[in-house]
Amino acid sequence: MNYFGGALKKSETYDVAILGVPYDEKSSFLRGPAKGPQAIREAWTGEEHSAWTELGVDLGNALTMVDLGDLDVSGQFSQISGRIESTVRSVLEKEAVPIVLGGDHSISYPIVKAMAGKFRSLDILHFDAHPDLYEELYGDPYSHACPFTRILEEGLVKNLVQVGIRASVGEHWERAKAHQVRMIEMKDFSDELELVFDNPLYVSFDIDALDPAFAPGVSHRVPGGLSSRQALGVLHALKAEIAGMDMVEVNPDRDPSGITASAAAKIVMEMAGKIGLGRQPMSKSSE
Repeated sequence: MNYFGGALKKSETYDVAILGVPYDEKSSFLRGPAKGPQAIREAWTGEEHSAWTELGVDLGNALTMVDLGDLDVSGQFSQISGRIESTVRSVLEKEAVPIVLGGDHSISYPIVKAMAGKFRSLDILHFDAHPDLYEELYGDPYSHACPFTRILEEGLVKNLVQVGIRASVGEHWERAKAHQVRMIEMKDFSDELELVFDNPLYVSFDIDALDPAFAPGVSHRVPGGLSSRQALGVLHALKAEIAGMDMVEVNPDRDPSGITASAAAKIVMEMAGKIGLGRQPMSKSSE
């Protein structure tokens, strides 16, 4: 099977590890993102795909990529969070880069907790239609609408930049201002955007950052978003050491065509290519 263009290998040592977290119990509207990890994998399986990225990286040779399968998501959120954090930590201990396939956006909080345990100064680039900066939603402080509030209040991140935002409320703007979040709303977006990060960077990509025309398979459709090409343009122009990534909120139940999962898989592959281009020992960054 030509899985992720043939880039994936079976190896005890690796540079990049893909991990699925099929969890959507913190979704505030529709279930379905739990099916995201498998949908993303299937979208990039077949003879029509190769391991080459647009920036000229052959992932099959530039990196050792493995798939660790799906995490056990039984039990309470505290138990699941603990498993996510410990599994990501184990990947980081191998000096490897985790790429986590969700699942709803609540999983980003425990992932970032693990990342912050390795990297004292961590930056985050967050693609989303929503800032996910509620204090709580419907009484739940761990809702998929709240992970970045938890991350900020615990001081897990040095700098947070958000791209694609177009569904903010007053509470979001106030919290962003209080924590010096750089929120690049779609009304202010420029195709010339070039982002530079001095610290190791975690990229959290909610697929609803893309316009529904490019990604209809999401639980919360918000028109006026990024095109696939605009999102790839930001990632290609990115100047940073990529320390980890998640791709979340793919809801295949809302997209029988599969184009949303294809877009997600394409972004994951291009991000892996960026990791391949800039792969250096990370221990220096964690000192």
